[in-house]
Amino acid sequence: MAFLKSDTWLDLVKHLVVIGLVSLLLLFLFFFVYLPVTTNHGETIVVPKVTGMQLADLEDYLDERDLAYFVDDSSYSATSRPGLVLTQEPKPGEKVKEGRKIYISVAMKNPPVIKMPKLTDGSVKNAQMILNSYDLVVGKITLVPDLRQNAVLKQEVGGKEIKPGDPITKGTRVDLTVGDGLGNQEFPVPSVVGMPADEATTLLAGQGLQIGETFYQAPEAGQTEGTVVKQRPEASGGATIRSGQLVDLWVAGEEPLKPVK
Repeated sequence: MAFLKSDTWLDLVKHLVVIGLVSLLLLFLFFFVYLPVTTNHGETIVVPKVTGMQLADLEDYLDERDLAYFVDDSSYSATSRPGLVLTQEPKPGEKVKEGRKIYISVAMKNPPVIKMPKLTDGSVKNAQMILNSYDLVVGKITLVPDLRQNAVLKQEVGGKEIKPGDPITKGTRVDLTVGDGLGNQEFPVPSVVGMPADEATTLLAGQGLQIGETFYQAPEAGQTEGTVVKQRPEASGGATIRSGQLVDLWVAGEEPLKPVK
């Protein structure tokens, strides 16, 4: 231990320098050798894409890459196989430490049961939006004679009517019966020939009929300007018509000028 003796001040300085160098060496070994080995400092893994894989294949696939997974959500999708990975976090391509868990959501095996929404009395377009929001499938749309055009009259599953609030599983196909806006009640074609055009329009509208095209022509002998001189369909020969159908008119005189906007 003669080296440690400090007979002179020069020996003391030598000892301090040696101690400093040993300390620096120990710090270097600790931070740049020991810590990287024990904590895998600086080593990262690129997250692979696992969406679209089956849950049964996921564990071995991630074990090979020193990763793990955790199912934090499940949802039903009519177009996805049960157990299919739908989402993942972190996203593919992100860098993580080994052993990191990937949080996933998977497709459920059995669809959940919900309450049937009310579709009747609303428009068919609105019904389609509601069905999509409830993860239900729009089935067959059948048009029937009814004055309520595009209104949903019935909601059915498998040929049987289903009421609002009844239990139904997501993914079920719902058929709709919709009004065509015409109705099925037939009645004799009303005659408006010889009537002023405005009165004829009011009469036809009052019977649930619509004005089709209006044609204007020069008055002939005995015709009063502004009156209906012809109609289609004609009110003769027992002709019948249904509500909502069109009636074309021919009016004597020139077409009124449209107001300038």
